[in-house]
Amino acid sequence: MLLAIDIGNTRIKYAVFEHDIIVAQGFFGKEALEDSLKKILKEFPEITDLIVASVGNVSKEAFLSVNDSLKLHFITHDDSFPFKNQYATPHTLGIDRMVLSAGAVLKFPMKNRLIIDSGTCITYDFVDQTDHYLGGAISPGIRLRYEALHQYTARLPLLSKSEPLAVTGNSTNESIHSGVVNGIAFEMDGFIDSYKERYSNFIIILTGGDAEFLAKRLKNTIFAHSNFLLESLSQTFQYKIKND
Repeated sequence: MLLAIDIGNTRIKYAVFEHDIIVAQGFFGKEALEDSLKKILKEFPEITDLIVASVGNVSKEAFLSVNDSLKLHFITHDDSFPFKNQYATPHTLGIDRMVLSAGAVLKFPMKNRLIIDSGTCITYDFVDQTDHYLGGAISPGIRLRYEALHQYTARLPLLSKSEPLAVTGNSTNESIHSGVVNGIAFEMDGFIDSYKERYSNFIIILTGGDAEFLAKRLKNTIFAHSNFLLESLSQTFQYKIKND
């Protein structure tokens, strides 16, 4: 069995795989890493391998201290990936973006792929049908936009994510909800339309914590999958084993 760990900016997500099928999944805070890992490994003693993708400040040693008998695979920029990285600064490309791109290549061969990850930040990654990673974009996610409006103005309130009632907000709160949520939807559709004008044989993958919330607001047809990064980790693990 395989335990896949995604260490993001705000929380840690995990999935337990048996023969490429998720049998358990969840999330926990970084402060609960050791206790949560012990619970998972106690519940699934058949786990032999642990694969980790991290953009947060968690060291490899933190995992070894929990159980040094596991085969630990900590994804780095030096690993083998199923695409040619043409980013101008390849070692600054987030590991999470690389894993998502690897998953898109392995799951959707011979297609132009745009992967949108809607988490703390919204990342856009494009891999063409010849498996060349060309780059993408980064913008603030939903929570960051709400927080920025509150923190950098004198009177705007801090709101939580909510469906806007209309494009034209008839109160300050509704105007904020419309600006944040509709603004992101328009942004995403704009990026998608721009790529579709230039590329055919095209698939859009939407993932991340806000994927399901945003998917119904997009006019473009997408493949929405909130667990795509964890499944991509499992696929990256299989690719890594075969190519190392």
